[in-house]
Amino acid sequence: MSSRSCFHYFGLALWIVLVLWAAGYVRANAQGPTQDQLELGARLYAENCAVCHGPNGEGRVGATLAKDWPSIRPNLRVKATIENGVPGSPMPAWSQKNGGPLNDEEIEALVAFILSWETGGLRPPLPTPVVSPRSPITPVPNVQGDPNRGAVLYAENCAVCHGPNGEGRIGATLSKAWPSIRPDLRIKATIANGVPGSPMPAWSQERGGPLSEEDINDLVAFIMTWSSAPITGPLPEPTLTPIERLRSSPGIVIGGLALVLVIVIGIIWYSRPR
Repeated sequence: MSSRSCFHYFGLALWIVLVLWAAGYVRANAQGPTQDQLELGARLYAENCAVCHGPNGEGRVGATLAKDWPSIRPNLRVKATIENGVPGSPMPAWSQKNGGPLNDEEIEALVAFILSWETGGLRPPLPTPVVSPRSPITPVPNVQGDPNRGAVLYAENCAVCHGPNGEGRIGATLSKAWPSIRPDLRIKATIANGVPGSPMPAWSQERGGPLSEEDINDLVAFIMTWSSAPITGPLPEPTLTPIERLRSSPGIVIGGLALVLVIVIGIIWYSRPR
């Protein structure tokens, strides 16, 4: 058999393999997600994604998802992003194998729901969140803001990452004692400005987020009710060392020098020859 014939048969075999692969790919994708899968994806999206990406995928503090994805296999791209997150950005890893809360089936359902915006298929509506009533919250003394309004804002914006009771989820634990002289100011700055290079985005309107200064103050007031060391009075006076006390009191320094000078003069006077 000539080399030309071998090349001909090799090309024919390769063409058949490609046709079969393409047919299988089209058939697999033509099936599409089931209604149950889309409904699961809608619920998971409402519970985990809408707070950052918006209820309709329009973007909020996270990227826009309701768009055409420039990829041959957008499902794989979206799946990998959900599973692994985007290092150095506010997008954390959501898969259980990477420390997140979602299993493989849940991630597949989320991918199917998110891509329904691109395909234009029928999507189930997002479920309405159920807000559990809370008892009236007593404000922490000397902390600005309304903790009762802050509790509602926390449930809408923070609980998905930090847990409904501040216990932490894919975000930091907030129900704790804050090692700071003014923990309220530290918490406020973190909410307003975010933490660059971490999954904590900036939430203040000045930084492109959705929350006003009043919103942030109310959030801080609510989060501070978890702290076991609330602010109960004015800032404590700083503790000074003896040397620092001398430096901060010029009168004491001058008096001390004068006393030393008198002692030296006395010693010289009494030790002179008679």
